[in-house]
Amino acid sequence: MSFATLIAKTRQAIADDTAKAQVVLTAQGTLTGVTEVDVKTGAHSFRADEPRSIGGGGTAASPVQYALASLGSCQAITYQFWAAHLGVTLDSVAVRVEGDLDLRGFFGVDDGVRPGFTAIRVEVTVTGPETEERYAELAAAVDAHCPVFDLFQNPVPVSRALHLADPAANPA
Repeated sequence: MSFATLIAKTRQAIADDTAKAQVVLTAQGTLTGVTEVDVKTGAHSFRADEPRSIGGGGTAASPVQYALASLGSCQAITYQFWAAHLGVTLDSVAVRVEGDLDLRGFFGVDDGVRPGFTAIRVEVTVTGPETEERYAELAAAVDAHCPVFDLFQNPVPVSRALHLADPAANPA
């Protein structure tokens, strides 16, 4: 089955039964070192860490680097998806994401400084036989439908629960 056919069948299935469109994704992290975190997302696992320059071990990408990587990879995948859906030919897609971070917010040096990104730039390079107008149409569709782009553009409320573990269950 072609990618375009798979997309069409999936679109029809979730249009016919909106309950099929609802999914819950999870990620679970466990601190395993000074700043190292083992992360599990379903069947996949990876590690996050902070760079040595701010006290981490430098054993893996930092959480904010993963956030940028998440945005870049979501853009690339969404380009592929929407190109197939719109019938736009793509020979290649490359995405570079760059973010500005002021560490004064993270370290609490200045509570007036945001602890997150102050700016993010996404640069997408596509190759293929289409016109500039067709690629502009594709870019607009991608930005309107990329879930991670949407998360950065329109942050959603985050709820957090803190659970205190029973010390007796985990003796030191």
